[in-house]
Amino acid sequence: MPLMDKIKDFLRSPQGRKLTEQGKRLASDPKNQEKLKRMMNKRR
Repeated sequence: MPLMDKIKDFLRSPQGRKLTEQGKRLASDPKNQEKLKRMMNKRR
């Protein structure tokens, strides 16, 4: 089974959906957005 198919299957599973929702919640937090901007600026 190709890797992309495995990833798609995981994301459709209950655990994958849970992690996706957690990621969306964390990404929408202004504190985390600011941390990401600072990290990106350090890498440049």
